[in-house]
Amino acid sequence: MAGPRVVIIGAGVVGAALADEISARGWTEVTVVDQGPLPATGGSSSHAPGLVFQANPSKTMTELARYTVEKFCSLDVDGQPCFLQVGGLEVATTPERVTELHRRHGWLTAWGVESRILTADECVEKHPLVNRDRVLAGLHIPTDGLAKAVLAVEAQIRRATERGVTFLARHEVLDVLRADGEVTGVRTDQGDLAADIVVCCAGIWGPRIARMVGMNLPLTPLGHQLAWTGPVPALAGQKEEAVRPILRHQDADLYYRDRHDTLGIGYYGHRPMPITADEILSVDEADTMPSVLKFTEDDFADAWTETQSLLPATKDAKVEEGINGLFSFTTDGLPLLGESPDVKGFWVAEAVWVTHSAGVGRAVAEWLVDGHCSSFDLHECDVNRFEPHQLSPEYVLARDCQNFVEVYDILHPLQPSGDPRPIRTTPFYARQQELGAFFLEANGWERPHWYEANAGLVEGRSIVTPNDWAARYWSPIVGAEAQTTRETVAMYDMTALKRLEVSGRGAAAFLERLCTGKVAKSVGSVTYTLLLDHDGGIRSDITVARLAPDVFQVGANGNLDLDWFTRHLPADGTVQVRDITPGTCCIGLWGPLARDVLQPLTDEDFSATGLKYFRAKRAHIGSVPVTAMRLSYVGELGWELYTTADLGQKLWDTLWRAAKPLGGIAAGRGAFNSLRLEKGYRSFGTDMTYEHDPYEAGVGFA
Repeated sequence: MAGPRVVIIGAGVVGAALADEISARGWTEVTVVDQGPLPATGGSSSHAPGLVFQANPSKTMTELARYTVEKFCSLDVDGQPCFLQVGGLEVATTPERVTELHRRHGWLTAWGVESRILTADECVEKHPLVNRDRVLAGLHIPTDGLAKAVLAVEAQIRRATERGVTFLARHEVLDVLRADGEVTGVRTDQGDLAADIVVCCAGIWGPRIARMVGMNLPLTPLGHQLAWTGPVPALAGQKEEAVRPILRHQDADLYYRDRHDTLGIGYYGHRPMPITADEILSVDEADTMPSVLKFTEDDFADAWTETQSLLPATKDAKVEEGINGLFSFTTDGLPLLGESPDVKGFWVAEAVWVTHSAGVGRAVAEWLVDGHCSSFDLHECDVNRFEPHQLSPEYVLARDCQNFVEVYDILHPLQPSGDPRPIRTTPFYARQQELGAFFLEANGWERPHWYEANAGLVEGRSIVTPNDWAARYWSPIVGAEAQTTRETVAMYDMTALKRLEVSGRGAAAFLERLCTGKVAKSVGSVTYTLLLDHDGGIRSDITVARLAPDVFQVGANGNLDLDWFTRHLPADGTVQVRDITPGTCCIGLWGPLARDVLQPLTDEDFSATGLKYFRAKRAHIGSVPVTAMRLSYVGELGWELYTTADLGQKLWDTLWRAAKPLGGIAAGRGAFNSLRLEKGYRSFGTDMTYEHDPYEAGVGFA
């Protein structure tokens, strides 16, 4: 036996993959427990239709799917293949979907997955049941196909077992044992299992297991309709299970797969059907299996009508069986991977569908064994990415249901989130509403993208209108605000920027260890610097301002930065990290006339020598105490001005009265993005990610 003692909760397609991958890396003191029988445990894996489509706007999700395809193609159980590589076909029945297919083709090309745009005739050649009159174009991915999930589970169980992994069926987890903030084992209805690491791969039961250690998973099981036709005469005599590509008709929220002379029909167009993990029946109570709910025929009516239109041959068949199968949905549609922030050794690999299962197994195995994942960029899947409000039950239920509704929708990167909104409003919110702000959400904050009050600035300016896609959630006012910032002065709401306070007698040494740049400089210094991962990849770019000998303010990119700092705190208590974002606010005052606005409002010297570039000072702007940092993400003269939330509106009003006579405006995020792009300033998550080292990203100077 080698490695720490690991207990994996859940022997579905994720738990089996993790057991296989982690044992292949030499950790063999591993036990996998499941409340159900093996290999069909009764969770989502046991009823999953198995469609694997690799196209995804996320490179990480595509790569996880690609690895799953490659691995499943290599697996079999006594000669039975675990993957039927029949290819995938997405068809478009509207011009908007045709354009979307070209975008998806672009993603696949960028991510290194073969695909091709097909004409309508070529779509019919690939899938002869398709109605030529309904289809405008298609996207064909030859390496897509059907995963035989239960067979894949069995194949991976066999491999792991040969290396010494123990699988225990019919073991219900009653509690996760812990002491002094660390896991010590798992309590089952058949006894306790000692553990140094516990990994929750419980799928739809994940929230219940995570709750045992006080962890709140933003995951909701939702029913999803899957129906099977009786024999389709046009498919008579088909001896192979699948010969046609799996088919997605996303304009109608539908997908299809062969099963000999019948068809499976999956449908996302019905009402959301959420259920809590506690409401799921036990293995012994369920009629079929816990993850299968009764089929609701009325919800399927529109799907059957549309199916007969797209696939006319189905008019000669009937829907003979169906289920409402439970799958896991999250607030942003991405998996939940990583270690609990509060209980050391408790990990989750949740909200993972069959499509990405083997990839997630490999990723989490690398993360556990090596201390980091080298094969995939997992930052967007990290379970610690969420803000506190994003874990509230109301928010989780609403957004999880919304993601079910939108699972096949054409989604724009700036598309506004649904309810609940608004959640977080800055002290400037009322003033921004008065100016006709168009708000989009940023980390829960309502953030203006432009102001209708500036519509008059458009006249006489040369502002190029982007294409239809880029022009969504855009206005020519954006261009006018950007140009005005270059000409006079503008106020920007920067409150959505994450702000952390790092303090204590060990703060300077702590930051020196984690940051690439020298931050232990004189009080008043501000440093643009990077946080790097174990392999030198960029975790984040941040600013660090030294406000006192033992107090630093960090401008961060999100909750993962807070989690990174917290996990690296020294055990001696000499450093404290605190999220100060909710109690503070920030206005960016930028433009060639910025000093003309600010200097008359304060007794402090804001001249070029009085407050140099990348320096900070405490001052009063009118009656408002601020921390002023001479930074500019738009490439103009100016400052980031921070104050407490209770004084935010007063700061806004003070600056506004001084700026208006000089032609100053309030400007939105659209202009901000335009200006920072003109200057070539990088944005983490867009221009650089964990995959890039500083030199590849053009920030080697940091």
